Amino acid sequence: MKKTFSKMDKTLLFITIVFFLFGLLMILSASSMESYMRYETSPYYYFYRQAIFLALGLIVSLIIIKIPTKIYKGFSYLLLLGILVCLGGLTAYGYAANNAVSWFKIGPLNIQPSEFAKIIVIIYLACYYDRKKDELNNTWQLIKPIIPVIIIFGLVLIQPDFGTAIVIALICFFMFFALPMSKLCRLKFTSLVIVLFISIIGVFFITKGSFLKAYQLERFNFKDPCLRYKEDSGYQLCNSFIAFKNGDLTGQGIGRSTQKFLYLPESYTDFIFPIIVEEWGLIIGIIIILLYLVIIYKVYVIAKKATNLQASLLAYGVCIYIFLHVAINLIGVMGIGPLTGVPLPFLSYGGSYTINLFISLAIAQRVAIESNKQRKKKNKS
Repeated sequence: MKKTFSKMDKTLLFITIVFFLFGLLMILSASSMESYMRYETSPYYYFYRQAIFLALGLIVSLIIIKIPTKIYKGFSYLLLLGILVCLGGLTAYGYAANNAVSWFKIGPLNIQPSEFAKIIVIIYLACYYDRKKDELNNTWQLIKPIIPVIIIFGLVLIQPDFGTAIVIALICFFMFFALPMSKLCRLKFTSLVIVLFISIIGVFFITKGSFLKAYQLERFNFKDPCLRYKEDSGYQLCNSFIAFKNGDLTGQGIGRSTQKFLYLPESYTDFIFPIIVEEWGLIIGIIIILLYLVIIYKVYVIAKKATNLQASLLAYGVCIYIFLHVAINLIGVMGIGPLTGVPLPFLSYGGSYTINLFISLAIAQRVAIESNKQRKKKNKS
């Protein structure tokens, strides 16, 4: 294990450990009042559960970090088939919560397959394109693997989980720009995506979003939330703004948030960042955003230094995944864009999401380990 640790990205490892521990502390602070006042249970309920998720995530990541990435090719299709079956099974056996049938309830645990779909899509695309690396100028070979991803997108969308579906679609889209294809092929693909995007926007405006649920349409109305305080989207965003304002530069102090007293619903999940700013201040909020940029950059560097296409795409996929979660969550809670229910990496409460994040980071670290091994071998020879 010492040899493995020596080849890991230490900066990435240190920052992620600090983030996970800080997130655990903030989940305790943000959830204590809601768990006690609304659910009449222990103030430590979500803290204990998140601690268990972190322990499970750590165990899984320690296993994954020892598995060579070349082995992924052997079971990438099996993972894809498994996630398709799980997502399809939700229609018959799924557990409903927060207006979506996105979970399997197994005893005290709620497992959300769509969270694991994100890393499975990354593994599947990385393995597929590595197999076809000599045929990447063939338009059909480029587009073919998108078919099962579109099915996954559709199965997640009908739950309905618009935020997760968008993240999966964007992961697939941005991974294309890491492929070594010709300029002509890249231009064709980009043109196709632009046409599809314009078509979707056109359908949305023509139908006035009739294919979306009423509460989903409300999320697109994110302007002037405090003038719509009695509406769900206005209520959440307005209380988010109040939390930011209360925090000022230096914050109210740890545990002294007022918005967590049932004003900001489920403040320990998607809206944990406003609670952090309220308690720690805008300065710490900016530092957190900067640390996110460091994490994203470090994973990007791992992708750039990877010694083969599959490893590079795996790390690029993880980089895109983390970036999308940070960007979409912060855009939503700051009222810059629609709310999507996408959790904030390391800091938001969630079991499936936390374990999947551990898996993703372990894969990125495994790519870094393999790259360092290859460079050492070249230096010796």
